[in-house]
Amino acid sequence: MGKRSFLSIVLLCVASSAVADEAPCRDDTVFLRGDWGNARFAVDVADTADLRSRGLMFVEDMPTMSGMLFVYDREQTVSFWMKNTLIPLDMIFADGAGVVQKVHENAVPGDLTGIRGGSNIQFVLEINGGMADRLGIEAGSEMRHPSIQDEIAVWACAS
Repeated sequence: MGKRSFLSIVLLCVASSAVADEAPCRDDTVFLRGDWGNARFAVDVADTADLRSRGLMFVEDMPTMSGMLFVYDREQTVSFWMKNTLIPLDMIFADGAGVVQKVHENAVPGDLTGIRGGSNIQFVLEINGGMADRLGIEAGSEMRHPSIQDEIAVWACAS
């Protein structure tokens, strides 16, 4: 990644951190925060079995601060693979309250090896490979999205 691209990411994250707490929740946006700062991702939501099974298969490229949020009806054990996936991805696994439990970095395109997210996972955010490391996203970070029930969310949408 060039110096200019990295600077663009840093500036975007700084701008996001200034407005993340005040920004309204939207279905097409996921916010993350932690000791590392804040980030905002434009997302497509996969909240049905059909959408989850297709995921990001056959996507040839994805804008820098974009991704896909996989939403399950309840916490459960989840496992992903990279069949027919053409780009490296980071997978951010979060529980029902939106607390990140695990980050799997740089999943290899086309790899059929299962990537276990663990148990008690309800949300999985897939972003461009290497982005979690660049931003500092790690276990314990908090996720904000309308799919996370306000009553149990660590970072609720409702004010």
